[in-house]
Amino acid sequence: MIRDAAKGAPGVGGDTANALLRVSDLHVSYGKVEALSGVSLSVGAGQIVSVIGPNGAGKTTLLSAIMGVLPSRGGVTYGDRDLSTVSLEARVAIGMVLVPERRELFASMTVEDNLQLGAYARYRRGERNLKASFEEVYARFPRLRERRRQLAGTLSGGEQQMLAIGRALMAKPRLLMLDEPSLGLAPIIVREIFTILEGLREVGVTMLLVEQNARAALQVSDYGYVLETGEVKLEGPSARLAEDEGVTASYLGTRQ
Repeated sequence: MIRDAAKGAPGVGGDTANALLRVSDLHVSYGKVEALSGVSLSVGAGQIVSVIGPNGAGKTTLLSAIMGVLPSRGGVTYGDRDLSTVSLEARVAIGMVLVPERRELFASMTVEDNLQLGAYARYRRGERNLKASFEEVYARFPRLRERRRQLAGTLSGGEQQMLAIGRALMAKPRLLMLDEPSLGLAPIIVREIFTILEGLREVGVTMLLVEQNARAALQVSDYGYVLETGEVKLEGPSARLAEDEGVTASYLGTRQ
């Protein structure tokens, strides 16, 4: 069933019984301007859940608030843990990792050094043998193995996105959050990135995917939310959202 949040239907959807992440009535303000107004969503363990919407809808703000980068009002629960007093660093340590929109790589460092930094929290916990993790990342991204001695700033846009995801995977996340992973990439690279995300779901990585490329996001995800002007306007199984006339007209283009 597709729920119309604007008509007062329940705001929390997806696999609530088996949710790894629950967001309840989340509000974020920039001064007097409210960027998120009562957003609620859930991400079931092992799911890919997408959040689609236009520029300025609040998608990046939502991820930043979930990670604790921005102050917020409302509830964020990870597993059975209330995150209201949990720092950003502690959220990473318990398995929450964000791939930001601008990737935020260290351009003057090598591919391998960037990957090493992704495992910093694990290293601080006393883990020293990270060779297996490097091999897992290189198996998913063979081009990163080829360029492991190359400076990150010299990579193509697609390779930089692969490195950003690979760096996140070095942290061994239970919940991987991705902010516009298709941004600025050629269609063939977008397909490659989303194929990799599907493969990660198969090995148990739970994902919250924020995307302006609604078609690609709904094709890969299990459940979706439509965010507009800081509010969830619509939610439902991704396949059904992709068939919804309003979503089709606004985000997927006119059907032929």
